[in-house]
Amino acid sequence: MNKKVVVIGGGAAGMMAAISAAENGAAVTLLEPNERLGKKLNITGKGRCNVTNDTDTEGLMAHIPRNGKFLYSALSRFGARDTMSFFEELGVPLKVERGNRVFPVSDCAFDISGALKRRLQKLRVNLVRERALSVEAEDGCVRAVRGEKNSYAADAAILATGGVSYPGTGSTGDGYRMAAAWGHTIIEPRGSLVPLVSPDACCAQMQGLALKNVELTVFNRKNKAVFREFGEMLFTHFGVSGPLVLSASAHLRNWEKDSYRLSIDLKPALDEQKLEARILRDVAENPNRGLDKIIGGLVHRSMVSVVLDKLCLSAGQKANALTKEQRRALIALLKHFPVAVSGTRPVEEAIVTTGGVKVGEVQPATMESKLLHGLYFAGEVLDVDAYTGGFNLQIAWATGRQAGRSAAEN
Repeated sequence: MNKKVVVIGGGAAGMMAAISAAENGAAVTLLEPNERLGKKLNITGKGRCNVTNDTDTEGLMAHIPRNGKFLYSALSRFGARDTMSFFEELGVPLKVERGNRVFPVSDCAFDISGALKRRLQKLRVNLVRERALSVEAEDGCVRAVRGEKNSYAADAAILATGGVSYPGTGSTGDGYRMAAAWGHTIIEPRGSLVPLVSPDACCAQMQGLALKNVELTVFNRKNKAVFREFGEMLFTHFGVSGPLVLSASAHLRNWEKDSYRLSIDLKPALDEQKLEARILRDVAENPNRGLDKIIGGLVHRSMVSVVLDKLCLSAGQKANALTKEQRRALIALLKHFPVAVSGTRPVEEAIVTTGGVKVGEVQPATMESKLLHGLYFAGEVLDVDAYTGGFNLQIAWATGRQAGRSAAEN
């Protein structure tokens, strides 16, 4: 008789768990209240879907700052190459881009979610559009999952409900509530890969300005660099956002005990000597132009007044009146543009959630609860998260695979 497995949540981890359980002979029911599966998956990577990162297990682990050791078993059994083979066998050709990021050749996330849906259908997974309310148990074993409309008999239940980021995609925290009902500790969920709030008025002044090809460094209270990367970022009405900032935010994990500041190198291709030569040349060629025009040749027009203000310079000051000290101060500002940060935006605006079900209460080799036999976990509902670059989706695939197989076999 086939084991009955109920998977709660039709995101990346849930779909992989359902597929894996069905491939291992289980009769699978997948509960998902959204009108479509993979709603969050379809908006990842700006709609392109960064499927995984083409690296080995150690490379994956190096990009998981929280509870990576717990994931070692899952990632070594189903790594990045396994994920790539899995999707290519489902008919989705993939490509590897900068930083080993893996995307579908089509640059379309719907090709990934579509392939998963077709596989679910082929395996005859029973998809039910319903919100799960609770996991029911008897004699220390899972017996059913109760939904808003019906109850579903189960020998095993897999919680793959996600975190609390992007609530519009269905991440409502239901999984935490259901896990807590059986004694699981929930580590307070917070946002990771999230925009940062700044008290600096200059951010609002430059709202909408996207900086490209800059280097962002984040320093902690002890003046130690905790993040440094080259790329793009954005000024907003509340502070800063964009790919660089989202990546940086995953490294800023001690807001209660620490403080952070940003430093932007606006001219990373030029060292200070070459930058000074460039400024001297501009001044020599246009000695009677205003400083605003000279600075406008170095930064975006949205930054000109901010740079002048920070250096206490007048827009109308003639270029040839720029003193050596003022020139040096300008160079320092262009190479180390400061932005204070005071915290993160709400968790609802985060791409992923840090926090969730305490991993010490889950078997790493099977993803089964240590507190209730037949209860499994997969994906973001667990207290695990990673940096950007496909690592968080790889966690979803690997834990989903592990939970699905284990639920079907045990």
